[in-house]
Amino acid sequence: MSKKIANSSRRNFLKTAGAVGLGSILSPVENLVNARGLSAANESKEKVVPTRPFGNTGVEVSILGLGGAFNRSNQLLLKQAVKMGVTYWDTAEIYAAGLSEQAIGKYFQKYPEDRKDIFLVTKPSMSARNDLTRHLDYSLERLKTSYIDLYLIHMLADISWMGEDIKSWAEKTKAKGKIRFFGFSTHAQMEKCMLGAAKLGWIDGIMTSYNYRLMHTDSMKRAVNACIKAGIGLTAMKTQAEKAFGYQGEVGEENETAEKFTERFIEKGYTFEQAKLKAVWDNPNIASVCSYMTNMTVLQANVAAALSKTKLSSEDKGFLKRYAKETSSQYCAGCAHNCEPAINNEVPISDVMRYLMYNHSYGECKRAISLFKKIPSEVRKLMVSIDYREAEQKCPQKMQIGKLMRKATVELG
Repeated sequence: MSKKIANSSRRNFLKTAGAVGLGSILSPVENLVNARGLSAANESKEKVVPTRPFGNTGVEVSILGLGGAFNRSNQLLLKQAVKMGVTYWDTAEIYAAGLSEQAIGKYFQKYPEDRKDIFLVTKPSMSARNDLTRHLDYSLERLKTSYIDLYLIHMLADISWMGEDIKSWAEKTKAKGKIRFFGFSTHAQMEKCMLGAAKLGWIDGIMTSYNYRLMHTDSMKRAVNACIKAGIGLTAMKTQAEKAFGYQGEVGEENETAEKFTERFIEKGYTFEQAKLKAVWDNPNIASVCSYMTNMTVLQANVAAALSKTKLSSEDKGFLKRYAKETSSQYCAGCAHNCEPAINNEVPISDVMRYLMYNHSYGECKRAISLFKKIPSEVRKLMVSIDYREAEQKCPQKMQIGKLMRKATVELG
């Protein structure tokens, strides 16, 4: 494949990814798939996505999870997911202001026989701590189900939040049959939360940021190993490792490594995005990958990757590591404990980085703005004038934190 074709293909890939949003994978177009590749809508009609054990729960879950802010028009997508064996479904009470749960509830009303096959996950916000029962009951009503398979406290960043009161609530709620398993999701300080959860002894599942950028760090390896020893089921999210700058940022424009990636993977019959998924599945301790899939194209491409028997070679993995290193300054690793104390925790740097990612890489401007405006107005005003130099020095990714915080106030404020 010529360099010109590779560049053209990559531009098309990036445009499509930006349009379809979080965790996007591109269409397994026939002319991009060879005999060794992933396609095969024709070959995979009778196949379903494989499953893996979810920790020590005794339950098997599909290695590909359906994530997203669904709406009532997504019924065909949900039905197709069931047919393809994508039976791990993730949502949250805050997704689309409750409409996502309602969309799934509409599906269960129409196809009640499918409920037993779905491993249903939903999440209350952190603010629900003092009224978890009410939040759960609202979710059960919207989802039109009598129980949740995995109930996760959303966006945990401090394991001390999971105190005895939360443990007691989880045990009582399990006994009532309203939830089967309990845990949390985490975007920031993931490793600390995971290590802490392993010591608690009562956490069933964790959904954590985990991708080709994070999986090779010593801290993440320790955290994963601790969770596995504790019998905690692990779900990977943010597996595409999108950058705060977006795909074409002000720093580190498309480079020669990225072009080589695209050409290399296309010749093997799969996309760069599918390769990123396969890198995560290469770790058998990751039970499922939660991918944002709100259209059929993304679903089909992700399923194709999950069904593929082709393994990433050691050279492929080396390319991913190299790319991660070359673009590290554009990716926030969620290690808020490094940067935020340097500015006296006055600005939630890690959260703002995630909102920038939603805007640039997911194409979700409204979501990014909505989340950003939940930051107190006085903190948003401070963001422009704070000296971030010490925070930047402590950032292992060497991100231009000050520039990005000011960028956020302009784009999202």
